[in-house]
Amino acid sequence: MSEDRTADLENLSIDRTERPRSKWRILIWMVLIAAVGGVSYIGYFVYFVDDTLQVSSALAVSAARDSRTESVLDATGFVVARRQASVSSKVPGKVTSVLIEEGMEVNEGQLLATLDDSITRAQLELARSQLEATRSRLAEFKLRYEQAILESERNERLAEEGMISANEFERSRLDKETLGSAIEVATENVAVGERTVDLQETYLADMEIRAPFSGIVISKTAQPGEMIAPVAGGGGFTRTGICTIVDMESLEVQIDVNESYINRVQSGQQVTVQLTAYPDVRMPAEVIAIIPTADRARSTVKVRVGFKRRDDRVLPDMAVKVAFLEEGKIAELEEVPSGVVVPSTAIDAEAGVDQVWVIKENTLGVRRVRLGEEVENGGIQILDGLRSGERVVVGLTPQLKQALADGKTVTTN
Repeated sequence: MSEDRTADLENLSIDRTERPRSKWRILIWMVLIAAVGGVSYIGYFVYFVDDTLQVSSALAVSAARDSRTESVLDATGFVVARRQASVSSKVPGKVTSVLIEEGMEVNEGQLLATLDDSITRAQLELARSQLEATRSRLAEFKLRYEQAILESERNERLAEEGMISANEFERSRLDKETLGSAIEVATENVAVGERTVDLQETYLADMEIRAPFSGIVISKTAQPGEMIAPVAGGGGFTRTGICTIVDMESLEVQIDVNESYINRVQSGQQVTVQLTAYPDVRMPAEVIAIIPTADRARSTVKVRVGFKRRDDRVLPDMAVKVAFLEEGKIAELEEVPSGVVVPSTAIDAEAGVDQVWVIKENTLGVRRVRLGEEVENGGIQILDGLRSGERVVVGLTPQLKQALADGKTVTTN
């Protein structure tokens, strides 16, 4: 009985040898919990806390915006040449030489190309030989006629004295008249021969293709060895022209104006023309004519505008912007500022180059630019590297520049 009680008391006693193992286990669990909490804390701030930078921004505006001319109507059109020709030959032939290239300036009557003239030249020499032979016969007839005149006069005196018969005298008179008729025929033959020579010389001249007027060669369409004809009779093997010449002095602008606004356009109205390719200048012009008919399909009326002063950069088929000025205003040559304007505080020159920070879809991007002159109200002109309508960061400070980075997300205020 006493042994059972002793066993029960031993079971109720506390084993002091396992207590240290339990403490280390609790400590390990506390360290693991702290590590997981720290990682979760860092992850939260890395992935869930908003790292967006707030900046001030401004739009890049066109430098030409403030120099716009007040107009009653703005339209677009194209440069056309009133005097333009595709130069060809009068007769078919094989091209032997082409003496022009695209962009070459030519004068009226200048030789552009030559055709094979061997047959035509031979025909001309034949006509000249025939003319010389006819002239020789005419000279012979004239000598014989003079001799016939002398003989007829002598026979007439002898007939009066009864020394020859009347028949012999009549025969000499008829010979004289026959030679006179032969002289008339030979004279006509000489005239025909001269006209034949002139005709053959004209044919020979047609083998030389010359400029019909002064202008610029804008296309070269034939090469030596090719056949050429006024109308292509040999399919794709026959050219119909040597080149195309444009008289640059005849350049003008043609505009299709919507018929709803044609009442704003008048003949002689002052106009400014701005080339789409070279928007840095506005050229003075005026309305030449309003074509008195409308395009039924497009509901437009064609208007012709002539240059008062033309830039050498104006070329046929160029696109232009046209501004019809108000009545009483005079169109003048005007230089248009190029590029865009942004606040001076948008320029970042810390890296040794001029650059701006461009915002596109709330994302930063750095852009190198070429600066122009400073403008009013604290702005600066950017000649290259930035387009009108793009948004840039302004108010750059040393602290803000350090925070900016390519690809960083920003919000604007």
